[in-house]
Amino acid sequence: MKVPSDFGVDDADFVNVTVPSDLRKLREPEARIMTELKRCGYDQDTVFAIKLAFEEAVTNAVKHGNANDRSKLIHLRYYVDPQRVVLMVRDEGPGFHPDGVPDPTADENLERPSGRGLMLMHSYMTKVLYSRAGNEVWLLKESPSAPGTGTSSRDANSNVG
Repeated sequence: MKVPSDFGVDDADFVNVTVPSDLRKLREPEARIMTELKRCGYDQDTVFAIKLAFEEAVTNAVKHGNANDRSKLIHLRYYVDPQRVVLMVRDEGPGFHPDGVPDPTADENLERPSGRGLMLMHSYMTKVLYSRAGNEVWLLKESPSAPGTGTSSRDANSNVG
């Protein structure tokens, strides 16, 4: 799937990384992304938010998407500039339907462990989109200081591609 058109980035501008489905192998690309965030002047709170959303996305890909199968791969794409950060995480699993994940804030789900990671990604990022197959997620974070970013355009269950 190509970058969603409303994310404001050309598909050719992304860094592409493929790593084995192992959380330890994802530390190095995460460190590169965090270095880019700091280089572009993102504040500590925004870096924390992006780091948490990225970690949730890759953890879901490894554990739920690829079912901890180290023979499978995790595909990453990222773009960082002073106005926006775009992250893509794709696993080789069967996918899921975000609409089918129970609301973790509903009284009947407060004791259940599922859904909290997705809720965090939606809370911290400007926009979160899933592929139709459900095995690819796109995360957009607009810089709080970028012009025209005063309002959020979160769409909890948008599907693209």
